[in-house]
Amino acid sequence: MQDKTLLRSTNQRPSPAQIRYLRRGLAQAGGKLPLFDEDGQRIDARVIRGCMAAGWAEPWFDNPIKPDWLVCRLTPAGRAAIDLAR
Repeated sequence: MQDKTLLRSTNQRPSPAQIRYLRRGLAQAGGKLPLFDEDGQRIDARVIRGCMAAGWAEPWFDNPIKPDWLVCRLTPAGRAAIDLAR
């Protein structure tokens, strides 16, 4: 898979917090990533932005009611990152 090759060549690996975040998108329709963790706390924006910067997550749509919320979905590179983290 090309995404794994790209991920290995950059030596970029997700942090434990990023892995937890990305894994939650595996079971969601369209790979939707959560806004809140299992305890109901907002996911840290640094985790989300780090995943976006690495190409593991991408913006899905803007939330007009809460414009500061980052609604994202898992990318193929994100799935590869999760596979490599196992």
